[in-house]
Amino acid sequence: MCGIVAIFNREEPVSAAALEAATLRLDHRGPDRQRWWIAPNGLAGLGHARLSIIDLETGDQPLTNEDQTVHAVVNGEFYGFETIQQELSQRGHQLRTRSDSEIVLHLYEETGPECLRHLRGEFAFVLWDDANQLLFAARDRFGIKPLFYAIKDGNLYLASEVKALFKAGVPARWDPESFFQQLFIYQNQDRTLFDGVYQVPPGHYLIATKHHFQLVRYWDLDYPQSGSSSAEAREADYVARLRFEVDEAIRLRLRADVPVGCFLSGGLDSSSVLGIAAQHHGGPIRAFTVAFDHAEYDEKAVAGEMAAHAGAEFHPITVTHADIADHVAGAVVHAETLGVNWHAVARYLLCREVNRAGYKVVLSGEGADEIFAGYMQARQDLLLTEGATHQSNPDDLPSSLRYLHNTLGFIPSWLKKLAISRSVFNVLLAPDYAAEYAGRDQFRIFLSQFNLSDQLAGRGQVIQSLYLWTRSILPNYTLYAERLEMAHAVEVRPPFLDHKVFELVRQMPASLLIREAREKYVLREAARPFLPETIYNRPKHPFLAPPSTVNDSNRLHTMVQDTLRGSQLAAVPFFDRSSVIGLLDALPAMSASKRIALDSVLLMILCSCVLQTEYGL
Repeated sequence: MCGIVAIFNREEPVSAAALEAATLRLDHRGPDRQRWWIAPNGLAGLGHARLSIIDLETGDQPLTNEDQTVHAVVNGEFYGFETIQQELSQRGHQLRTRSDSEIVLHLYEETGPECLRHLRGEFAFVLWDDANQLLFAARDRFGIKPLFYAIKDGNLYLASEVKALFKAGVPARWDPESFFQQLFIYQNQDRTLFDGVYQVPPGHYLIATKHHFQLVRYWDLDYPQSGSSSAEAREADYVARLRFEVDEAIRLRLRADVPVGCFLSGGLDSSSVLGIAAQHHGGPIRAFTVAFDHAEYDEKAVAGEMAAHAGAEFHPITVTHADIADHVAGAVVHAETLGVNWHAVARYLLCREVNRAGYKVVLSGEGADEIFAGYMQARQDLLLTEGATHQSNPDDLPSSLRYLHNTLGFIPSWLKKLAISRSVFNVLLAPDYAAEYAGRDQFRIFLSQFNLSDQLAGRGQVIQSLYLWTRSILPNYTLYAERLEMAHAVEVRPPFLDHKVFELVRQMPASLLIREAREKYVLREAARPFLPETIYNRPKHPFLAPPSTVNDSNRLHTMVQDTLRGSQLAAVPFFDRSSVIGLLDALPAMSASKRIALDSVLLMILCSCVLQTEYGL
C-alpha cells in the first residue's frame, strides 16, 4: 500500500518540482521512501511514496520493464502474484524484483487493458506506455483503493489523495453541485467535493493520449436476473463453497514480509476473518479493537471473548469523546470528505495505535454487509419483496421520492431513510445556495449514474437495493476509511471484497443471505466452525461511536458548539449561520432520540468547516 502520483502534459514538460511536491505530500502513505520519474520527452511523470510490505529490498517504484518502454506506479496488492511471476518468466519476461506490483507491467505488455482480468486484489495504478505515448490507469473492482484525477490547462493529474493534486497545482475550490448531492444522498461515484477533481470510478480504467481521454468500465456487479439460474445448488454446497473461497481470500491476504494483524469489533464479519486467519497464522495473531467509554457502544467484552477463542493477542484501544475532539480535524483533512459518524475518528486513532505497535498490515471485515445483505434496510427490502409490509402509494409520496418509486417500482429502504434524515438540511442552507438548487431532484441525479436496464432490470428488490448501495455508499462512505488508515501508514485488507468471493455470493438466492430475519445467514453458517456461540448467535451491531449530543458536558459537544457558532462556519458558503445556531440553541429541549438523530448532521457541517479552513477553499 502506497501513495501514487502521475502528471501527463500535452505540450510543455512536466514540472519536476510539482511532481516532487505532490509525491512528498503523500509521505504519510509511504514513509519508507519517495521517488519519482519523468519520461525522456518530459511529457509524463510518475511519483511513488512507498510503504514496504512485500519485497522489502528490491520493490522500490516507479517500476519499469526490460527495455524501459513501460513504467508504472502501484498502490495496493495483487494476490496470487507468485504464480503469475512464474508464468511470466516461462514466457520470457525478465522480472527485476520480487514485488507483486511488477506483474502489471508484463501483463500489460502482453494484453494491454485486458491485464485487469488477471489481477486479484485491491489496487490503483498508473502506467506510462512510452512507445504509444499513452497513459493507462485503473482502480480495483469495488473501489477499495482511491484514485483521483483533474485536468488543468489540458494537462492530466492523478493521485491517491486530493491533497496531492492541490500540491501539484490543481486549484482548491468547492464543487457546489457535488456538495449539494453529498448533503442529501452521497456524491456520485465519479465526483468529489472539489471543483474539477474527479474519481476514477470503481471497476473502471482510464486511457489518455495527447488528443484523447476516455474512461472505460471493465467490471460490474452483474447480479443474475431473477430465475435465470437453471438449477440452484443445495444450501450445504453453497456453505462449503463459500467457506473455501473466504478461506482462500484470507490466506492470500496474510501474505506479507511484515507482521499481519486483524481488526476486531466483536461482530460476525471481523470475528470470521480473525477465526479463519488464526488457522493459517504462524502463532497468535494480534487483534486490534476500539473500546468506547459508553457501555451501549462498547464491544470490548465480546471482542475479547472472540480473541480468546481464536488464541489471539487482544489489543483494545479506548477512545473517548475528548480523544475524538482532539483529532477530528486531522481525520477530516485526511478523509477529504464529510463524515456522518464519529467512528471515522476512532478508526483514525485505532490505526495510529496499530502503527505504534509496529504493524503495517491488518485484515478487516469490511464489505461483508454489502455482499451478504447485512444491513437492517436489506431485511426491510426483503419484507417488501415478500409483500409482508405495506408498499407506498406513489401519489402519497413526497416529490423527492416519487421518481425513485416510478423508476424502480419501489423505494429502497436505505434511500428512504436518507431522505428523512437529511431533510433537515433544507432549513439550514444559505438562501442563495438553496435558491440555486431549488427544485433539484437529487434522486434522479443519483440514479442517472447507473445503467439501470443492464444492472437492475429483472432483479429482486433486495438485489437492486444492494447494487445501489454497493456502487455508492460502499466506495464513498465505508471505504473512504482507507485514507484514515493510510494517514498512519496502515494497509487494511478486506477479504470479503475479494471479487472471487463476491462472484460466488451473487449466484445465491436471497434466502441464503437473509433467513427468518437473521442477516448474513450463509456467512454465519460458513464461519460457524471458527466462532464461539456468542458471536454465531449475535445479531448485527453496527460499529458506531457515541454521539456528541448525548450530554452537554463532554468536550466533543463543546467543540462542535464552539466551531459551528464561530467564524469557521461563517466562511463556508453553503449554510445559513443563524439557522445552524438556531438548531444548536434548540438541542437542549429535544428528546434524546432527536438529538442523536441530528448528530450526523452536525458532524457533516463540522467537516465542511474543517475542509474550508485547512484547504483554503
